[in-house]
Amino acid sequence: MEKSSVNEIRARFDKDVERFSNLETGQLATIDASISLELITESAKRIVPHASHVLDVGCGAGNYTLMMLSKLPNLHCTLVDLSQPMLDKAVERVSKVSKGKIKSVQADIREAELEDHGFDIILAGAVLHHLRDDEDWEQTFTKLYHLLKPGGCLMISDLITQENPILDEYTWDRYGDYLEGLGGKDYRKKVLDYVAKEDSPRSMSYQLELMKKVGFSSTEILHKNMCFGAFGGIK
Repeated sequence: MEKSSVNEIRARFDKDVERFSNLETGQLATIDASISLELITESAKRIVPHASHVLDVGCGAGNYTLMMLSKLPNLHCTLVDLSQPMLDKAVERVSKVSKGKIKSVQADIREAELEDHGFDIILAGAVLHHLRDDEDWEQTFTKLYHLLKPGGCLMISDLITQENPILDEYTWDRYGDYLEGLGGKDYRKKVLDYVAKEDSPRSMSYQLELMKKVGFSSTEILHKNMCFGAFGGIK
């Protein structure tokens, strides 16, 4: 199957701003979304307690930045997303609580012009699964590494696969059952169809090994539930 283009992904999110402005509805198809959101932001706060700058990659409507600001309210925030309507909503919501400066960048993170060594914390919530081949993954992780200050952290909450194909099939069957429990067989098919069309997730171990390869000094697994996980790396 030919995967969705960047423009197709942008168009889908342009139309879905209000749903993603609410964690209960925007992350309904994500197992343990609220747990992972709490874990990666609290971990980032503890790793870099005196952080001044956060970068939210694929920020959507701003849920991850808002949670980060609830822990470190003085952060300067850089919000990056493909979708301008999503960015507008994120800036609107973040502006109400932020005590720092807010910068928004409409761009693919692979192409966004950002300052090297400019960020203490990078949050990547439900976004990196849109990367494609090995080269794409390595170039993007290398870029994120260079954007961090020494001692900074990249914290990820995302859709993942399993290394073993037998277990991968099992987890996707379980995820399908979870979706069916939420919305029936049609909802199961709808979500799994757009995952197949739009997403190219990689395993947690693949991403942790890639972090080490591009230079991160250490990595951590925070949470894993079937085909979703929360994890990160420290520069």
